[in-house]
Amino acid sequence: MSLDAAPVSAPPRRFVQTVVADLQTWFEAGFSIWDATNDQLLQAGTDAPCDSPLLNAELLNTVAARGQPEFLLDEGPTLVLGIPIPCDTASRLVATAVFASRRADKDDDLTILSEQLGWSFEQITAWLSRQQIWEPGMLMRLARVAAAKFAADNNSNRLSIEVDKVSDNLASTYEEISLLYSLTQNLRLSSSHIELGQMAMDWLLEVAPAKGLALYFSDANTSETDYLTGGNFALGQSRFADLIEMVAPCAHDAPYVANHRITDSDEWEFPEIRQLVLVPLVEGDNIFGFLAAMNHLDGGEFGTVEAGLLSSVGAILGIHGGNISLYRQQADMVTGVVRALSSAIDAKDPYTCGHSDRVARIAVRLARELGVDESRLKNIYMGGLLHDIGKIGINDHVLRKPGSLTAEEYEHIKLHPTLGFKILKDIEHFSNVLPIVLHHHEDFNGGGYPNRLAGKEIPWEARITAVADAYDAMTSNRPYRCGMDDRKVDEIFRTGRGKQWDPQVIDAFFAARDDIYRIAHEDNDVPIFDAQHWS
Repeated sequence: MSLDAAPVSAPPRRFVQTVVADLQTWFEAGFSIWDATNDQLLQAGTDAPCDSPLLNAELLNTVAARGQPEFLLDEGPTLVLGIPIPCDTASRLVATAVFASRRADKDDDLTILSEQLGWSFEQITAWLSRQQIWEPGMLMRLARVAAAKFAADNNSNRLSIEVDKVSDNLASTYEEISLLYSLTQNLRLSSSHIELGQMAMDWLLEVAPAKGLALYFSDANTSETDYLTGGNFALGQSRFADLIEMVAPCAHDAPYVANHRITDSDEWEFPEIRQLVLVPLVEGDNIFGFLAAMNHLDGGEFGTVEAGLLSSVGAILGIHGGNISLYRQQADMVTGVVRALSSAIDAKDPYTCGHSDRVARIAVRLARELGVDESRLKNIYMGGLLHDIGKIGINDHVLRKPGSLTAEEYEHIKLHPTLGFKILKDIEHFSNVLPIVLHHHEDFNGGGYPNRLAGKEIPWEARITAVADAYDAMTSNRPYRCGMDDRKVDEIFRTGRGKQWDPQVIDAFFAARDDIYRIAHEDNDVPIFDAQHWS
């Protein structure tokens, strides 16, 4: 055997050198390290045989397979010791060294020993003269301790590597769970698909080994599309649409993964993309878009880990898309109901046609002046539209009476807030407008109806709607009277501030006086459900 270069699969040279150094320290002898898998000498020991016909691959493999130190030769005054060295690579290592078990005497035939070790007679004689004498039992016990130490170190190193891998997997899994939890916590209808999609993209850019990400939303009902990219995604929206058209049939039910085997083919039409994962945003049978990761950061290939990660995110975005679609259908239904109810009020009392819509929009303008959160404006607008719905239950002759009402008739018309509450109370979508419907005729000083609430006992939205209702009622023309002029209205509001109406709302009225006057004189045939046009 010769001292050749170590093969590619050989253990690291530093590892071999460390083993030799440890053995030198413990035995005070130079060990050679052999790779039994290919009968190769990795490192020659000092003052030891480098090329022996004795140390063949079969003998070395036997020592490595048994996993215990053995004497490979016991001839005359010499012992050849073999110690297996566990290694994480595919190599099977054995350390060997020659020891003297006694001094040579005149009866020793060193000729056989010379042939077996491959040494000359002079080399053996010189070597024996300078060696420490080892008792065979003591030498074997130390060899077993050394073998156990190497086995323990190797096992410890293997476990350490496994712990590191588990830690990395746990960290990655924790990050994935954190993202998915964050996304699910944001699956609220107030979060637009763009907002939720951007959150997912920002996180994926941190953890996914991709140079670029893209998110494509499509709405089959409106034909609208949205396109988000992150990192270095090389395709514009139209090219990405072409990519989807090409691979979508393969990505309807499962992630589509393309690596070099696909992207190197002549049929691949997107040279900018060398690796790709594309997943659909699916909910049921509906596809709301696609999520893609492009080009591996390290030039490697995308696999099940990346496909699984994007699939999880895509599933959540698909659920959100389904929720939005369902919500829009429900919103359209509610809108239709509100329009029908509003039309029913106008049909019941044609002299106040348009009153509910004006009250709704004036109430929204007052709410904005007061700094009410935008998320509450929809309830205020809907409450304004429906605040008089109870008049459906009021007798026509009372509702349409051109003159003053009798005390009995007035008590009858005062029932409309309670009637409106009863009409709407079992409809879940109208639960937030019930306080407006029931309490918009309560007075700030407690003199109103139906419950004689006072001050902050009156729901905030109802106090706002009360001022809007009063303003439109005072300024609208009736068959039996003309609407009041602005000066008279202002005087009534100032007098009723803190008595009939909330002082803060009256102050907001005067601050927004010009806008409210404009709203009151606009023609609007049907309710407007687009928030930007409410005021």
